[in-house]
Parts: sequence; C-alpha cells; structure tokens
Amino acid sequence: MAANQEIFARLKEDHDRHRDLLDRLLQTSGDSPERQELFEELTKELKGHASAEEQALYSTMLRKPPTTDDTRHSVAEHHEIEEALNDLAATDMSEGGWLTKFKTFDHDYRHHIDEEEKEHFPEFAEYLTKEDEQHMKEVFERRKKQEKAEAEVTPEKKEDAKE
Repeated sequence: MAANQEIFARLKEDHDRHRDLLDRLLQTSGDSPERQELFEELTKELKGHASAEEQALYSTMLRKPPTTDDTRHSVAEHHEIEEALNDLAATDMSEGGWLTKFKTFDHDYRHHIDEEEKEHFPEFAEYLTKEDEQHMKEVFERRKKQEKAEAEVTPEKKEDAKE
C-alpha cells in the first residue's frame, strides 16, 4: 500500500464499523436496551471519528487549494450528521418517528462516507506528502480516542427534538 493510502485505509476501517453499527441498529425495535446501547456506541464512534478526521485529514486538505471545496463540503456534512445524531438522541426511541428519522440519517450518513471513499479520498491522495501522511496518522489515532471519550450522546432535551 502506498504510504499516502494508509490514512484512507484507516478511515475506511472506521466507516466499515459504522456501517455494521447502522445495520445492527436497523434490526432493533422500540426503546430496547439493545437499541439504546447501539445508538450510544454509534454516536460516540461517529462524533469521535468526525472530530479526529477533521483535525487530521481535513485540516491538512484545507491547506491544499485544489481540495478546499470538497473539504469544506465534508466538514459541513459532519456538522449536519452531529445535529441529526443530537436530534435522534432527543427523540423518544419508542415512537415510530425515531425509526423514520434514523432511516433518513442512515441514508444520509452512508451517502457521506461513500462520497468520501469514492471521490474525496482518491483526489486527496494526489496532494499528500509523506510528512502529511505521518502527521495525519498520528493526529487521527490520538484525537479519535480522546474525542470519542468526550462525546456526548444526549446533549439536547427531549422537548427540543425536531418534529
């Protein structure tokens, strides 16, 4: 594997884990302990991943003018993903509306990671140096662990859930 492909393989490894968690959540029902546990795991995983990805990959790519627009697009989607997770956390899991929101979230998140993997990562790889790669690898692993540990699952109150 080329040196500048390691970071993308590591990010895809996380994406594959996310896909598995999404699939498992779609198999749950109601306000079950399993749904609650999986949703908490998914939320911490996604928030930790997004923050670390922004600090490692996207901060590097913002310094490379040809990739600035795609970088900004992905970072904006990260914020939309976080808002959707917060809204899901504020929605009663026993209501049918939760599953409807979750299915929309599932679709949007899978679109986001597919776009990263198929479009952005190959383009970004063209602009990375070995120094960029080493920096991103170190930053991602360090920040993901810390960001995941600090991620909040229910930062909003139930009454703040969107209809």
